Amino acid sequence: MQSILTFPYLNVYLHTGLCHALETQWHGFATSAEFRQAVSEALTLGHHHRIKGWIADDRLLGAVRPKDLEWVLEKVLHPLNQLGLRRYALLASNDLLNRLTIDRMYSSAQAELTFEIRRFEDIAQARAWACVGS
Repeated sequence: MQSILTFPYLNVYLHTGLCHALETQWHGFATSAEFRQAVSEALTLGHHHRIKGWIADDRLLGAVRPKDLEWVLEKVLHPLNQLGLRRYALLASNDLLNRLTIDRMYSSAQAELTFEIRRFEDIAQARAWACVGS
C-alpha cells in the first residue's frame, strides 16, 4: 500500500501487485469544495491506475451535505461503474446521522451500479474483499 495523495482531512492509498485498488481514508470534516476536489483527484488516480477495487474508510468522515452525496452518485459512482470497478468496500462513518445519510445514498444507488458494494467494520477484511478478482 502506497500513499499517493494527502490532504489534512484525507489520505489516499494505492494497493498494487495482485490488487489494483484505491483506498480513501478520511480524517475529519472537509468543506463541500474540499470534499469534491479531494474525491475528484482520487477518482482521477483510480482511472489512471485502472483500479478494480475501492476501499472507502469513512469512519472519521465529517458531515457530508446531501447535495454532495448527489454529486458523489453522479460524478463518482457512475464513472467508477464505467471504469469497470468490481468491488467497493465501505467502512461507514462513526457519526450516526452521517452513517444513515450516506447508507441511504449507497442503498438507492446500488440498483444502478454493476459493481458490488459491501459494508465492513474491519479494515483488513474490507481490503481483502476489495482485492479479490482485481
